[in-house]
Amino acid sequence: MVDSETEGSPTARWIIHLDMDAFYAAVEQHDHPELVGRPVIVGGRPDARGVVSTCSYEARAFGVRSAMPLREAARRCPHGVFLPVRMERYAEVSRQIFAILDRFSPLVEPLSLDEAFLDVTGCEGLFGPAPCIARRIVATIRQELGLSASVGVAPNKLVAKIASDLRKPGGFVVVRPGEVDDFLRDLSVRCLWGVGPRTEEYLARLGVKTIGGLRAIPREILVASLGEAGAALYDLCRGRADRPVAGSEPAKSLGQEMTFPQDVTDPSYLAAILLLLADRVARRAREAGVYGRTVVLKVRDLEFSTITRRRTLPRPTDAEEEIYATARSLAEAIPWWGTRPVRLLGVSLVNLVDASVGKQGTLFGPVTGELRRDRLHRAVDQIRRKYGEEAIVRARVMKMEE
Repeated sequence: MVDSETEGSPTARWIIHLDMDAFYAAVEQHDHPELVGRPVIVGGRPDARGVVSTCSYEARAFGVRSAMPLREAARRCPHGVFLPVRMERYAEVSRQIFAILDRFSPLVEPLSLDEAFLDVTGCEGLFGPAPCIARRIVATIRQELGLSASVGVAPNKLVAKIASDLRKPGGFVVVRPGEVDDFLRDLSVRCLWGVGPRTEEYLARLGVKTIGGLRAIPREILVASLGEAGAALYDLCRGRADRPVAGSEPAKSLGQEMTFPQDVTDPSYLAAILLLLADRVARRAREAGVYGRTVVLKVRDLEFSTITRRRTLPRPTDAEEEIYATARSLAEAIPWWGTRPVRLLGVSLVNLVDASVGKQGTLFGPVTGELRRDRLHRAVDQIRRKYGEEAIVRARVMKMEE
């Protein structure tokens, strides 16, 4: 593991993982310089019944974390600066970030508004060795946007992602092809893709806590105990991960997820979260000018087991009422819903179509209930853009338990 710009093997594959540091909070501090150095918590008012979207590193020092109830964040950090989510502003800055990334590689894979993989193999002739490219990207983002990013540079996506997480904020870690084994050896098994609490507990019973220790377990034992996941872990702990970087494409889905700081069983709270997620997905669809034909529900339980359910709608939609009703119906069809603790909920809209052709209405006909609803949605969107996310909140969301 190195922090220099020394070039590795000329035939090496080079992947950069870039992750912006505390993105939403950093944008707020950039737009409001008086907040620099102060604990900024993005999500809403401290007395609201919502959750933290993200927070600055100053707030994290007090134990504040994403998805934590805002009131709990206020108890831990009473002097924090609580701000509403300004998704339109964050999306604007995100577009500027990805425009910078596109200057350095034709292969950029977005993971979220503030995170991406780049394959810079073959770009050395234009920009220098991969570590130099990463340095230039970070410097350009800071110079043009005033924001900080952490990067990992490595032969594959797995190692690059792990590397970028090691020294946040402002981390810069390079792992050459010949250094992968040493780099991974002493890291926790939790760093590997697919290792959740249940798998970690199983490995701990075998006396395995590090990636190096995992390498000592024969492949047959891992496969017999964990199935395909065991076979994958056998390769991952050796740094073998050959998934290519997928270049940017038009969005095929719009989704929102929430991971809970504590596992949740209460069905009324979970229903309120589904409504909150549906509302955010619907707003993103309207901003993007698309409808979705299919609603997808994602549920992860205490054992880190993930269930995905989907349903195609009679007509494509961008209405949160339809998305929520479908997601809730899918959830309530899960046999253990409301009895087994839930760790994560996600709602997505897929099979997207252009809104200009997705639905057809009457040009001169009467204003129907559906048209009134669409006008209401857009009016609410405008109010939130002007006055913040907390300007209008659904009653069910406001009644969420802490």
